[in-house]
Amino acid sequence: MADEPQAQGAYSLVLSSRIEEIPAAEWNACAADPDNPFISHEFLAALEAGGAVGGESGWTPMHLTLRDGAGQIVAAAPLYVKDHSFGEYVFDHAWADAFHRAGGRYYPKLQLAIPFSPVPGRRLLIRPEAGVDVARIGRLLAGICAESGLSSVHVTFCTEAEAEALAAAGFLHRRGVQFHWHNAGYRDFEDFLAALASRKRKMIRRERREAAALGLDIRIRRGAEITEPVWDGFYRAYLATTGRKWGGPYLTRAFFSELPARLGERVVLITAERGGSLVAGALNLVGERTLYGRNWATREELPFLHFELCYYRAIEFAIAEGLASVQAGAQGEHKLARGYVPVFTHSAHWFAHRGLARAVEAFIRRESEVVAVEAEELGAFAPFRRDGALDEEHGQ
Repeated sequence: MADEPQAQGAYSLVLSSRIEEIPAAEWNACAADPDNPFISHEFLAALEAGGAVGGESGWTPMHLTLRDGAGQIVAAAPLYVKDHSFGEYVFDHAWADAFHRAGGRYYPKLQLAIPFSPVPGRRLLIRPEAGVDVARIGRLLAGICAESGLSSVHVTFCTEAEAEALAAAGFLHRRGVQFHWHNAGYRDFEDFLAALASRKRKMIRRERREAAALGLDIRIRRGAEITEPVWDGFYRAYLATTGRKWGGPYLTRAFFSELPARLGERVVLITAERGGSLVAGALNLVGERTLYGRNWATREELPFLHFELCYYRAIEFAIAEGLASVQAGAQGEHKLARGYVPVFTHSAHWFAHRGLARAVEAFIRRESEVVAVEAEELGAFAPFRRDGALDEEHGQ
């Protein structure tokens, strides 16, 4: 049941322990972004209904809404109390360890994020006509944190504009780097390859030949085409992959069934099969302009299959669908040689303990200098025949 409203000037603040307590139409009117399914009510509901968040997961929902005098929601934010730092992709483990060694308690903390999804985009979902100031919501978040005895607030993978506005409310602005592919109006995959330097074209063609030589049946399924037996096979591969890399899964079997039930054709699964049995799969969500690569799962380590399903097939899909970009997830400098260019990501952080805030501020200042230099150097190594360095358009 939603918490009782708290008066905040002309608005009432409500914190809800379940996304289903918030009308989907009103939440989505605040999100108002057909290109980003991750901030939709449907995606957040799939996480909760599938048991990926809530319960013993360490992600306790406390979604924020601001309501006007008529009770209409004018702003919303996906908010969680966190008992750990897993599934965030903006790493603060070192901050937590240092604060613990100094006698502090870093957990629980307040996390404004899309769980398990390093997808940049708006995190403070405000109706355009509402006139609600981002910095004001930042001050509300800091107040919630302080009143609840939490250590900090973290707004991760937000927009640059949000991070700068939150800085006015005392948050620290942190930058990172991802790698995204941008569609320059390519007619097909060969047209894309023609834009690359000769050595990179040869490398990609060789990798695709070796992946094809595996003799696997590669298929693309959307929405209801992804049947329960297919999800069963994907989940087995997902468990095998997370067991090798991270020691345990973040997502549940039920979550994967919830996705197409709630998001329909926006769910895209690219699979490689042998004799009707799923060997590997790449899960994507698609927006109006962007394909978002999310989860890679494989039962076998096979040469170049990951690149084929996650990168090359994703590019082919984006070209065929007329999409503007592919976001292939966090990290991965190896993406650069395959046509993905560096872009900046942004987050904002507030700390109740002033000593911890000063220490993190000094860390972020040093880190920002390194990130800026690395992004520039990486951009210079883009595989295109023309300059592919990081620019303002790609750095948003």
